Amino acid sequence: SFYEELLSHGILKPLTAPIEGLVVKEGLCNYMAPQGMSSVVKYYLKQSGADVFYEQHVTHICLQDGKWEVSRKMGLPEQFDIVILTMPVPQILQLQGDIVNIINESQKQQLESASYSSRYALVLFYEAGTQIDVPWAAQYITDNPCIRFISIDNKKRNIESSEIGPSVVVHTTVTFGSKHLDSDPAEVQQLILSHLERIVPSLPKPASIKCHKWRYSQVTKAVPNCPGQMILHTQPLLICGGDGFTHSNFDGCIDSAMSLAEAVKSHL
Repeated sequence: SFYEELLSHGILKPLTAPIEGLVVKEGLCNYMAPQGMSSVVKYYLKQSGADVFYEQHVTHICLQDGKWEVSRKMGLPEQFDIVILTMPVPQILQLQGDIVNIINESQKQQLESASYSSRYALVLFYEAGTQIDVPWAAQYITDNPCIRFISIDNKKRNIESSEIGPSVVVHTTVTFGSKHLDSDPAEVQQLILSHLERIVPSLPKPASIKCHKWRYSQVTKAVPNCPGQMILHTQPLLICGGDGFTHSNFDGCIDSAMSLAEAVKSHL
């Protein structure tokens, strides 16, 4: 039903562009988001009618008069009846305040056993009208120590525009990501670019480049024995979920969301 709804609104479309090296699994269908993955999130946030505040870096969670007092890096603390945490599991364990003692020893061990891969993403932005002359829309690379995936993003999304320039997205291998996790970002960017030049020598010079370190990229081992969510405290409710409790794809996120919604509903 989630896929049907997103397809009917054009948020998702079937992936039809040529992807070299894609392992096609029988019975599975691949989709892409023409306006980017953030459009899926924006769609559901709009449906919810919730007021959303971005760039709020949570640092402490404390119990205060039967409510949760949440502190952040900038601004005053706020109080809530229910708190749902869906950040990567290691970041839940970095939170300060009463939450440190609320998470019991067995829960702490379960949370600590979750693991994530790390990688870098590099994006090359081009001026409108730039031609990128390759026969594929995206390509999985199997024989390079640095690069695992390259996508000509507008081709992958089937978007041809004379006004918006194309962009190339590069994902590094997990090994490269973990090896260079604390390296100088400028050096990492240069390394990725030098490998990219060897793989696709015909790439034109980009107008701008963005390099992003993805410390928690994909879940390699989910929190055990907690399908979808974990309740840390019941009254008031403090609960955590996300792909760290399932697996890192859209289905995994939906599974956790459903599990969280059921748990929260039974506490209302």
